[in-house]
Amino acid sequence: MSNLVIVESPAKAKTIKKYLGDGYEVVASMGHVRDLPAARLSVDISHNFEPKYEVIKGKEKLVDELQAKAKKSEKVYLATDPDREGEAISWHLAYLLSLPLEEIDRVEFNEITKSGIKNGMSSPRAINIDLVNAQQARRILDRIVGYKLSPFVSQKIHRGLSAGRVQSVAVRIVVDRENEIRAFKPEEYWSIDAKFIPKGSRKAFSASLYGDQKGKIKVKNKEQADAILSDLDGADFVITKVKNGTRKKSPAPPFITSTLQQEASRKLNFQSRRTMKVAQELYEGVEIEGIGAIGLITYMRTDSLRISNDAVRDAADYIGEHFGKAYLPPKPRFYKSRAGAQDGHEAIRPSTPSLSPDRVKSSLSSDQYKLYKLIWERFIASQMADCIQKTTQADIEGNGYVFKAAGYKVDFDGFTKLYTEGKDESEEKDNQILSLEKDTHCKVKEIIPNQHFTQPPSRYTEASLIKALEEYGIGRPSTYAATISTITGREYVKREGKTLYPTELGEALSNLMKERFPKIVNVKFTAQMEQELDTVESGAIRWDELLDEFYTDFDKSLKKAKADMQGVKITLKEDETDIICEKCGRKMVVKVGRYGKFIACPGYPECKNVKKYVEEVGVPCPKCGGDVIIKRTKKGKEFYGCSNYPNCDFVSWYEPTSEKCPQCGEPLFKKKGKRATLFCQKDGCGYSKK
Repeated sequence: MSNLVIVESPAKAKTIKKYLGDGYEVVASMGHVRDLPAARLSVDISHNFEPKYEVIKGKEKLVDELQAKAKKSEKVYLATDPDREGEAISWHLAYLLSLPLEEIDRVEFNEITKSGIKNGMSSPRAINIDLVNAQQARRILDRIVGYKLSPFVSQKIHRGLSAGRVQSVAVRIVVDRENEIRAFKPEEYWSIDAKFIPKGSRKAFSASLYGDQKGKIKVKNKEQADAILSDLDGADFVITKVKNGTRKKSPAPPFITSTLQQEASRKLNFQSRRTMKVAQELYEGVEIEGIGAIGLITYMRTDSLRISNDAVRDAADYIGEHFGKAYLPPKPRFYKSRAGAQDGHEAIRPSTPSLSPDRVKSSLSSDQYKLYKLIWERFIASQMADCIQKTTQADIEGNGYVFKAAGYKVDFDGFTKLYTEGKDESEEKDNQILSLEKDTHCKVKEIIPNQHFTQPPSRYTEASLIKALEEYGIGRPSTYAATISTITGREYVKREGKTLYPTELGEALSNLMKERFPKIVNVKFTAQMEQELDTVESGAIRWDELLDEFYTDFDKSLKKAKADMQGVKITLKEDETDIICEKCGRKMVVKVGRYGKFIACPGYPECKNVKKYVEEVGVPCPKCGGDVIIKRTKKGKEFYGCSNYPNCDFVSWYEPTSEKCPQCGEPLFKKKGKRATLFCQKDGCGYSKK
């Protein structure tokens, strides 16, 4: 008889089987096997919120197979992911396979490598029921909010809406930022910038007006700026103060889930769901040429900055060999996790630091290589020496006015030789000024006044929204990607380039929630609920007591909202089209129903005319001259086709444009990405341009 090891995915099973060898059968549960059925609430609120779990539809045969294998096995090991969700999957499997909960059969793999598998198998434990209860509490809490609130908001706005616990707060954050932008009133201010050439030099350096000998001056308008320029006309400028120094710039810590998603958005333009999908692949295992199947990174759902001593040592060995000992810090670097971190796993790092991205590139997909390179470089850089910069600050005075200059030059590049952290906002580059000496007279090359206006806060990007959710304490590492996918997928929030903005629907939903269910969309309340879920995990409070406390207040609010809004319907400004209803002459509008968007007459119920909703690209079909429209596959992927289908069979994954190829005259197509590319699809042409 062999031992049975159950994991979630076939890829993970294949990698683990390689290390366990004979005597072990490794199979996949394909994720959750038992859950709350979607067709009903499936929670008995009157009996301590007892959940009514069922085998997930379509997995009955898989469960039968797992039960048969378990009966034939000497020992069953539950090796699902090392987090709340993974613990819950193991708990459901134990129930279905009739395994006692006190059985020592739960193993965790922080990394899918030989040592990671060995360490996990050598220290099995019983299922942690507190961890399971924390997952159950979250699942049931979200089910109650979703299934009780969604019918209400659908009735008050339009059918098909959902109002989730965490997603509603995320929408509110985006809506609140939009309201800040609308309410913002710009204020005028001016800067006065100069370029000076020190006596005896031919190179200029930049400086900006600071003030006068009394202190800082705020230049508020053109009249004030012109008066200062008049005072400065013909002035003799002298460097009155020079301060030279040294500053150290330390590397960023290795990734946790939220920072990985933020950096992948900034540097790779990956949406969070894409980042987590690829990270899961790298964790579960990839077939590497000359090595075999191996997990390339540690577990990717973590809020801890902890690093193992072995990983620190391996990184130091790599840095010393490939960069030189000068690039090693005086002592190994360890990072402190933020307050409130669960600290269940290490930071996200390469499981084998010596496997450089170039070494594995030929075995990885494009996305896998890009993300592995990002994770590997961030981790190796986190163990490298500081960047040392020589800094200069100087005051330049003329006619009683003071200009200030500041700059630096790199004395030792340190970790920046490999990696620098991305930023959400563009920043001006530091002025790399010359070596300056006090009492040196300067010639004015130019003095330029510049008008500015204060800017409103920026719209959120996916990266900055994840950062905000983390800072507020909303959600956990495993929830960020799903939350953003939900609010954009339901069109409560839309993307414009990288920025996120609320739709009219999103604003209406958020305003209704703020008015009627202020606790649900209250940032502090939601963060507190996350902390209470953590206390369930620690065993400090019972999960059903937490739900009871929440539900009592929630149920009162829901009943009051239903009573107060009896007969009330919130009307949205519908998207009017240029299509004229042939039955009554009105302009038709875009509506949203159970199956998505459609076009209807606003005169309903007198006029019930409806049409299929299509999105036109605005260019003629390259084959027949008809309208090119956007279509979608069953999985939602966009492609382009002709509105005259089936009479015209034009179809393309790339968007056609009205621009013609300068070489052959055929229409050019657009390939989207960081830098959109126009290219010609005609065989043998090969023309393209950025």
